[in-house]
Amino acid sequence: MRNLKLISAAVITAGFALASQAALAYNAGDAFVRGGYAKTDTGSGNGNILGDELNVQNESGFTFGAGYLFTDKVGVELNSSEKFEHQLNTANAGDIGSIDRLPVNLLVNYYPLGGMDSRVQPYVGAGLNYTRFSGEPENVDVKASYGAIGQAGVDLAVTENILLNGYVSYADVDTDVRVGGDTVGKVDMNPVTIGGGVTYRF
Repeated sequence: MRNLKLISAAVITAGFALASQAALAYNAGDAFVRGGYAKTDTGSGNGNILGDELNVQNESGFTFGAGYLFTDKVGVELNSSEKFEHQLNTANAGDIGSIDRLPVNLLVNYYPLGGMDSRVQPYVGAGLNYTRFSGEPENVDVKASYGAIGQAGVDLAVTENILLNGYVSYADVDTDVRVGGDTVGKVDMNPVTIGGGVTYRF
């Protein structure tokens, strides 16, 4: 009888443990908000101005976003950041000032372990990137850009509601540079962004 009680207690304890663990997984109907910090690597050879090769320097800043899961494994995410102020220089003219870049991303994410009892929840996503430029040098207009974006990341559950997040994304940013309405060059960059932060699920 004592052994039966011990076995029953062990089964009940294991059941509660699994239930608690399962609660840490992503499930249909979950919503979340994220906040963190990221560094964007713009690479080199980011277009040209009047035939002079343009380079857009790397920058870092705070990021934020929100998302919702339609099923255990598929959800949508909208994210953005503070404006990244990039220094600009060209091969011949050197430093020519700076420009602000504000990315807004809408992605569909896939969570392969969604609904499964795992604290580690990796994901991959793809979608649309909108990039707005501002703060250009005087008389210069850099048009907004629309392009594709992909990302891969992972959430690590600390509690049922709080998760640590890390990710990397790749976006296609391609637009014209105009002066007085005339196109004088092009911004052609594929920023790779690496970031981390905290996710709150509710």
